[in-house]
Amino acid sequence: MITLKPKKGKLLIAEPTLTGDVSFNRSVVLLAEHNHEGSVGFILNKPLEYNINDLVSEISIPFQVYNGGPVEQDNLYFIHKVPHLIENSTEISNGIYWGGDFEKTIDLINSEVISEEDIRFFLGYSGWASLQLDQELSSKSWVVVRNDYDSSLIQKSSEAFWKEKMIELGGNYLLWSNAPENPNLN
Repeated sequence: MITLKPKKGKLLIAEPTLTGDVSFNRSVVLLAEHNHEGSVGFILNKPLEYNINDLVSEISIPFQVYNGGPVEQDNLYFIHKVPHLIENSTEISNGIYWGGDFEKTIDLINSEVISEEDIRFFLGYSGWASLQLDQELSSKSWVVVRNDYDSSLIQKSSEAFWKEKMIELGGNYLLWSNAPENPNLN
């Protein structure tokens, strides 16, 4: 399996052998930043038992919140595909943006201008120090793939996303697509 180089906008797929790590086991991570200082990403397929209106009382609509990663889990982050509505957002890649004016975002959600198909909220993020991600790639903890979904990535990713990526990778990964998450249950 030839893996791509990590780059902002690419997806990190947790190798099936990455077990014992509660955050990253069977994770699909969108890389929001990758440079010589380190990397930042958001886990796309780990929904939490919270809705955004449980965490932000000013929001009246119950959008799902996801576990973005083990770093700063007391902070809220978001990605979206509506930069023309949310000022000061940063492009990750091909129609996916990170952050922006949160007060404006609250108003747009409450007025139903932004739907759950436009935005994804995360508690925490995934972070790697300089060269840490490269070391994890060398030890075969991750596979780097293109984000072929562009802005539809927000609706596409779900709890089954990792399994779908295993099937797409094919070969030996097909076996893992139907394996139980806890091998002791086998």
